[in-house]
Parts: sequence; structure tokens; C-alpha cells
Amino acid sequence: MSNAIPASGLGHALDIGSTAKIPFLRLVAVELRKTWDTRAGLWLLISTALLTAAVMVIQLAVVVAQDLNVSYNDFLTSTSFSMGLLLPVLGILLLTSEWSQRTAMVTFSLEPRRPLVIAAKFVVGIALAVIAVVIALGLATVCNLLYGALSGATVEWDLGLANVGGFLLLQVIGMLTGFAFAALLLNSPAAIVLYMVYSFVLPGLFGLGAALIGWFADLQPWIDFNYALTPLIDASMTGEDWAHFATSGLIWLVLPLAIGVWRVLRAEVK
Repeated sequence: MSNAIPASGLGHALDIGSTAKIPFLRLVAVELRKTWDTRAGLWLLISTALLTAAVMVIQLAVVVAQDLNVSYNDFLTSTSFSMGLLLPVLGILLLTSEWSQRTAMVTFSLEPRRPLVIAAKFVVGIALAVIAVVIALGLATVCNLLYGALSGATVEWDLGLANVGGFLLLQVIGMLTGFAFAALLLNSPAAIVLYMVYSFVLPGLFGLGAALIGWFADLQPWIDFNYALTPLIDASMTGEDWAHFATSGLIWLVLPLAIGVWRVLRAEVK
């Protein structure tokens, strides 16, 4: 039997049992900071705000020049495209940046409880969507007041809780869909391309199929998530619409998110 004497300083194990665990709110704060402390994240946030403001300014100029009648809800709805395009990309970068920038090893070494890290990123994504909606509401208010002052028309504030809730849900779902695709692929370019195909190519294919095939027109609302989300824009969701929302959302949001989270939890960090 060997009687080797341990080297100096190596005879005792490092006891970290009494070390306090990292609080969840601190993880959320760290993940929130990650969204703007890189050039890509910072400029994506700036671009989202500028594009949203630019869309509203252009709409204001057109309606005043053409003497058109618009309302508060019209200004708010016009931001759906710009926010719906860039917010999901931000949701993608929340997760894939750990692998594209090779920071996953540091993150999961400092906090080995991966479910908490994923949950913190999830919370940050929802929080950013809520902040974006608040900014959009503020910009829509300013544009609607300017519209009344420049055109002399009566300002209409036709926005209820259902409209705000539907608009907020649209942005949160867009963010989470990007997050789900990111978890599924763990690659920024691939996840962004997949989201663009899902957002701009698939709806056209589904619409073409519904126009040419009778039975597919009945099937489309159940499998086309973008189509199922349409009634949220004008807050006209019915019971059947919510059924379409739940079924198609299970296919395009819940299932990819579940598989993606499972993959992140088991992925080898290199």
C-alpha cells in the first residue's frame, strides 16, 4: 500500500457547502445586463426603438398629408410589424449568445443550476417585451396627440384593456417563439433564419394551400399559429379562436420550447 504524503496545500478539500447560493433575482439582473453590454445586443435594442418610432412618424406624416381619419389603436397596431420582427431576434440572442460568444462554460460554472439560468433568461425576455409595449403605448399617445394638433381632427382614444392585452400577448409570444427556436438550435444564424421562414414564408404557403385545397382551409387555423394570432390584433378572439390559439401554439411554441429546454439542460458545454 502506498504511503505517499499529499503535497503541501492539497491535503484538505475546499468546503463550499456553506457558501450562499446565487439569488434568482441576481441571475435575472445579470441576464438583463447581457442584453445591452454587447454591441449586437445594444444596437438591436436601439434599432427596435428607432424603427418603431420611424414607423409611427411615417404613418403620422401620411395620414396628415392625405387627410385620413385614424385613431390611437391604428398608431399602436402599426408597430406590430417592427416589434414583431426585432423582438424575437432579441429573444434568440438571449440564449444563443452563450454558445456563439463561448460564454456558456463561464455561465454554467458560476451557476451550475441550468434550469435557473434558463428561467432567468425567460423572465428577461418577457420583461423586455413588456417594456417594448410600454414604449409603444407612449409613442402612440404622442403621435395621436400630434395627429389631433396637426390635422384639427377629433382625437379618438379607442383602446381598451382587451386591445392592450392582445397587443402585449402578441409581443410576448413573438419573443418566446424566438426563444424556443434558439433553445432548439443553439445557433444564432440558424434560429434567426428559422424564425424568418416561420414568420414570412410559412404563412404564405399555408394561405396558398387553403386557397387551393378545400379541406386544408378548415385545417389551417389549427396548425397555423400566425393565422390563429390574427384576432388578437383587433381583440376579437372568440371561443373557437382560443381553441385554434391553443392547438397551433402547442405545435409552434410549447413543443419546440420543451425540446429546446431539454436540449440546453443536457448540452455539452465546450
